[in-house]
Amino acid sequence: MKIPAGLSRAVIRARRDTGFLAAGVLPHLALVPVWAWAAVTAARTENWLLTGPVSAALVLLGTPVLTAVQRVRYRALIGVDVPRLAPPPEQWTWSSTVRWLAATRPWRKIGYHLLLGPLLALLELLVLALAAAGLAGALAYAWSWALPTEIRQHWFGYLTQLPAYTAAGLLLLCALPWTARAVARAETRLALSLLGPSRAQRLQERVDQLAGSRTDLIEAVDAERRRIERDLHDGTQQRLVSLAVNLGLALATRPDLPSDAREVLAKAHLEAKEAISELDDLVRGLHPAVLEDRGLDAALSGLAARTPLPVRLRVDLEERVAPNVESVAYFVISEALTNATKHANAMRAEVTVRQIGEVLRVRVTDNGLGGADAATGTGLTGLAKRVGSLDGTFHVSSPVGGPTTVTAELPCAR
Repeated sequence: MKIPAGLSRAVIRARRDTGFLAAGVLPHLALVPVWAWAAVTAARTENWLLTGPVSAALVLLGTPVLTAVQRVRYRALIGVDVPRLAPPPEQWTWSSTVRWLAATRPWRKIGYHLLLGPLLALLELLVLALAAAGLAGALAYAWSWALPTEIRQHWFGYLTQLPAYTAAGLLLLCALPWTARAVARAETRLALSLLGPSRAQRLQERVDQLAGSRTDLIEAVDAERRRIERDLHDGTQQRLVSLAVNLGLALATRPDLPSDAREVLAKAHLEAKEAISELDDLVRGLHPAVLEDRGLDAALSGLAARTPLPVRLRVDLEERVAPNVESVAYFVISEALTNATKHANAMRAEVTVRQIGEVLRVRVTDNGLGGADAATGTGLTGLAKRVGSLDGTFHVSSPVGGPTTVTAELPCAR
């Protein structure tokens, strides 16, 4: 006869959870002899100076061992991985010890094994007693034959007691999967909250992980941007230069060309030079080579020299900052100067870059028309997102009539 799938799953789940609970009885009762011995010895001798330190030392030494046993139990029997706490500091100082104790809270593990352990063992024993009673009742007709005839005839009746025992046993066995599952879930939640990291520590670890992933993503994007810059500079740009040179040679060496052909060649030569100029600007906007070779100060000097309006540049850096911070700062200043030239009709601009502690402060001011708003979906929104990718702050002050001030603060701690 084929067993229904639902019944089969219930049997498997009940067997797994009951075995898990049975394996937890001894570890949960492991510290009971310690505090029982301490209580009895102290009551007899009234000497806590001896029993107190000894029992405390046994608890402190036994807690890591019992925690490791519980981790193996959870992982092997129900597939739950209880995360490990942060490792102790390599050098024990007052500050590192306090930080480690605040992060790991080892007293939670001591409370779990010392106080909650006996209570959980009691629940586990009740579930095991439920399973034993259910099996005994369900198999009453089988094991009752092993009893002496007098006892069987006195205590059992084939039409009264044994059917009741069998029905009660079957009901207990039907309730066993849900009961064992509820107790196992309760133990799992307690173990994850007391033996593993706290919620605050898990959130902090998740934040650190996401921050690391974001940093890796930013570095990957920056590396891809540099690769594109190299490919454009070494490939496409060189082809355009070769095309412009060939067109120029054709115009210079073939004076006998018809006027229409000469006009077409001249127009193509001019467009090739304009394409080279635009591509050169694009390459510089992506990631200029001087930024990587000589740093932010030299790159901004070149940018200020190429800007069509007068730019007053002041750079005060204690040392070179991280490459991704340099890239974002250069991009902000480049875009701000481009907006001042193309859209604000500014006559002059001022760029200030200062490193104040672990913050790189960038400020670009122009005397243009003003009226720029980062909330209207303009290019300033892209600047704000680039700055925000490094946990920086971005602010634009641009009243109508000017001046416009773009300020960005970037964390630059290595």
